[in-house]
Amino acid sequence: MNQANVKVSFYLKKSEADVDGNSPVMAKLSVGKYSEAAFSVKMKVSQSRWTSGRASGKSMAAKEINNRLDEIRAMALSIYSELSAVRDGVTAEEVKSILLGMSSGQETLLGYFRRFINCFEKRVGVNRTMKSLRAYRNAYNHIERFLQTKYKLSDIPFSALDRSFIDKYDLYLRTERNLAPGTIINLTVQLKTIVGEAIADGIITASPFLGYEPVRPKAVQKYLTAEELHRIMTTPLHRQTLYHVRDIFLFSCFTGISYRDMCLLTKSNLCSAEDGTWWIKSARQKTKIEFEIPLLDLPLQILKKYSDTAPDDKLLPMYCNSMLNHYLKEIAQICHINRPLVFHAARHTYATEITLSHGVPLETVSKMLGHSQIETTQIYAKVTDDKIDADTKALNRKISERFSVVI
Repeated sequence: MNQANVKVSFYLKKSEADVDGNSPVMAKLSVGKYSEAAFSVKMKVSQSRWTSGRASGKSMAAKEINNRLDEIRAMALSIYSELSAVRDGVTAEEVKSILLGMSSGQETLLGYFRRFINCFEKRVGVNRTMKSLRAYRNAYNHIERFLQTKYKLSDIPFSALDRSFIDKYDLYLRTERNLAPGTIINLTVQLKTIVGEAIADGIITASPFLGYEPVRPKAVQKYLTAEELHRIMTTPLHRQTLYHVRDIFLFSCFTGISYRDMCLLTKSNLCSAEDGTWWIKSARQKTKIEFEIPLLDLPLQILKKYSDTAPDDKLLPMYCNSMLNHYLKEIAQICHINRPLVFHAARHTYATEITLSHGVPLETVSKMLGHSQIETTQIYAKVTDDKIDADTKALNRKISERFSVVI
């Protein structure tokens, strides 16, 4: 059914006029021939100043009343359009219910989102980061633009959220905003977080994300293979700056420490155990989760090489991240690594090639990376073909030793 079959008209309820002659303004919503609903718009107008369903005159009060009536009509038509896009048989009473929810203080998406951001701001520096706060603000802005572009609405009640809304938001981000699949996943995950908070608060009972699965970007190998890592370690670079960048990158490859956390490392984070093993003990800046990493020979050699060269008692002299990534692409070209190389690949390399591929349990890798959930570690640590081959051969030896059959 199209919007031509939807009508919104306004009239005065003269039977309830007050002593000053002002009567409540009522709205009548009609869908098709048989579905009607009426409701008060919470305003009063003098009978002498009411003509053809509008407040008459050029006064500021008349303009405000008429603007409000236009707003109610537009909201009703938008709500009907959204509901009817999902299914047939939308009634006037359903449209009224949602419309009154938006007008009478029912919890709305953007209103709730704003309060979530305000609470999040207070936790920045405690157990939340400014980067995450900016991400939620960005997600809010996208949803606000979506509501204005798609529905001409400034907000929408939680009761109006359904799977159709999520699908349309996904399509909007993909087509009208031309965003990459990975970015769309991040934005929908942030919206899903807000919805989850609303469910926890009892505002809604069912998630509109049920059955929604975003298009995922093509998987890109983020870790270096053992052979690629060997090339970076042994290929002549011909420039001191590149050697410096290579050493910083290798330190991360063999410790798993992220760029941001490496920048914060000082000599106080370095300690020696009773057996002579050197450890780095610190906490993730992003999550405040503590991590402890025993140092292998290579990172120890790098620390020794750059001892006392970093300012402010830092462990290593660091470049800014963008400059590191610029030089790493140059190093990749020299080493014939034919894919983009960024500093964060070192953390993936540590998880996959340095630890997991050499038999370190995933739980241990998770602890050393400073992850709170092992599911996060699984994103970093990939089981390689070499690891599968080695594990299979080891299993075959154990089976052969334990079981035998006469053929």
